[in-house]
Amino acid sequence: MFPSGVVHEEGITVPPKTEAKAKALKAKKAVLKGVHSHKKKKIRTSPTFRRPKTLRLRRQPKYPRKSAPRRNKCVGGVGLCPAGGGFGVQVMILSDQSLRVCDYDLRLDHYAIIKFPLTTESAMKKIEDNNTLVFIVDVKANKHQIKQAVKKLYDIDVAKVNTLIRPDGEKKAYVRLAPDYDALDVANKIGII
Repeated sequence: MFPSGVVHEEGITVPPKTEAKAKALKAKKAVLKGVHSHKKKKIRTSPTFRRPKTLRLRRQPKYPRKSAPRRNKCVGGVGLCPAGGGFGVQVMILSDQSLRVCDYDLRLDHYAIIKFPLTTESAMKKIEDNNTLVFIVDVKANKHQIKQAVKKLYDIDVAKVNTLIRPDGEKKAYVRLAPDYDALDVANKIGII
């Protein structure tokens, strides 16, 4: 019987002791040589060390952190908001903070634009003489928004809107109605008179 051995590529049977010895010698040679023989020197072109730019992933929130958007500030978007455009424009914004919906219709809707009608003597005179209703409105609302809000809330056509900001910081809007509407009737319907 032949002693058990390892068959090499050439077909020669080598005893396991010789094989182990050869393996050990190879390992010894590698250890003596070391691992730094093929190391390439990195060339530096500047005396300043800069941190390497690693991968930075964008935030991917699973749900908006705020249930309803803030009313006092519009973060981007396209609408009749300070950022420009029309009502009801929804823009999903992924800011660094969280997922938000910029919908100026939600931020400054028709009910937020018109606060209340004025019932002072001078306002009553305007209703009777000039076919004009007087409202206190949101200070951020513009004339287009006021016109749209009045049209939607009271179902009336508006000829023009004049605005001023009172010394107490409130915005007053003089809403002139179209000739085919009577301000007195509308005031009765609203409940001013």
